[in-house]
Amino acid sequence: MADSQPNNTPGQYDLIIIGAGPGGYVAARRGAQLGLNTVLIEKDDRLGGTCLLRGCIPTKALIHAAEVWQMCSKGARTFGVTVEGAGFDWAKVQKRKDLATTKGAKGIELLMKNVGVTVLKGTGRLAGPGKVVVTSGDDSLELQAKSIILATGSTIVDLKGMQTDGTHILNSEHILQLDQVPESMVVLGAGAVGLELASVMQSFGCKTTLVELMDQILPLEDPECAAVVEKALKRQRMKVLTGTKAMSVEKTEDGVICTLQNVSDGKTETIAAECLLVAVGRKPVTADLGLETTAAVVDRLGFVQTDAMMETATPGLYAVGDIVATPQLAHVASHEALVAVGHAAGKPEHPIHYHRIPACTYSNPEVASVGLKESEALAAGYEVKCGQFPFSALAKASILNEPHGFIKVVSDAETGKVLGVHMVGPRVTELLAEAVTALGFDADLDSWSQVIHPHPSLSEAMAEAIAAAAGRPIHGE
Repeated sequence: MADSQPNNTPGQYDLIIIGAGPGGYVAARRGAQLGLNTVLIEKDDRLGGTCLLRGCIPTKALIHAAEVWQMCSKGARTFGVTVEGAGFDWAKVQKRKDLATTKGAKGIELLMKNVGVTVLKGTGRLAGPGKVVVTSGDDSLELQAKSIILATGSTIVDLKGMQTDGTHILNSEHILQLDQVPESMVVLGAGAVGLELASVMQSFGCKTTLVELMDQILPLEDPECAAVVEKALKRQRMKVLTGTKAMSVEKTEDGVICTLQNVSDGKTETIAAECLLVAVGRKPVTADLGLETTAAVVDRLGFVQTDAMMETATPGLYAVGDIVATPQLAHVASHEALVAVGHAAGKPEHPIHYHRIPACTYSNPEVASVGLKESEALAAGYEVKCGQFPFSALAKASILNEPHGFIKVVSDAETGKVLGVHMVGPRVTELLAEAVTALGFDADLDSWSQVIHPHPSLSEAMAEAIAAAAGRPIHGE
């Protein structure tokens, strides 16, 4: 069993953390910073968890490569630039993706080393309150600590009758290891993961069909934003089917035949493709964690119940990240970890405002949001006033040749308090930071509208949407 940092008191720690993803390693670093003798347990060969190794980071690396390819092959001529003989090398695309994950994993190892966190490679399992047994092969070690944080993350959900095989029926991890771009693909699930990977494959020449059970792609996002993305995907010649259920998948010698059914009229159609990507969600990794040896409560879906400080029904036992029924996002896991460690260390901590969690989808165009949608605000009893401004009216968007999309501000008509901001268009995943900050400080329309935005910039759309919501539009209607 590898131990990266020898400990003066074997088996005895102030803080034990199981799982080294964005919840676990952040918890470990903060624990060490607060003076806690901390051990981090990870069963993977590398630190970083799903986000770094098999999720967010490698996916975004492929997305950026796709954007560069599209610019060279099609977009450059718009700017008077000629790229002769443009092509792509998929093996090199994958290699660069791998470099991003390797660099990140090594960086996390260095972070742990610099603050004196003990890193144990093995599988951690609870053995009662305050106890964890770590196994690696035939070796085992019992650890004890006053506080334990569970950050074991989530795993991919398989559909009955459509179990992935890595050849013709794939999941998101298989996609990241493809040695060539398929000629055709059906993608089940048009949430962020399915949509992003579908966009990558389509960009690199794969004939892609995107299938979503709900009535819109990106079901958790503002319907107007989703509609803009769907229209753009269809312009890119992707087939998009919403309100559609996958009835069955038949494997053939050359790929798969998918039978799909429209849920509203019951009509079915079959689509043959080289492969099927199943991207319908993730489930918490809690099944063999030893939670039954504690008083912690686990719901029927496997999520661990916690209070606002991320503490379970067992004092000193905390759970963060994807094993808690909160948004399955890396930045949520990291912030939950900070709350849990602070509380374990006796520091005052603020509970997380989950209605202010930012969400980003790195499609083309991008989608980003924070706070309440218009429909959610109405359902909550607010008298709603919205302001909206299109990127097409901005000089910077025209310069970039990305005039699609808009920014929408949702506010309380009575008080002027900003309730939510929803965006679709160029670089909105970066622009969202302003909205997150504003909501974090409980901004209202009057105060926010006093902020001067630079010209020319994409951020001017934010200023204009705020002004429109406040009833003082400058360049809009």
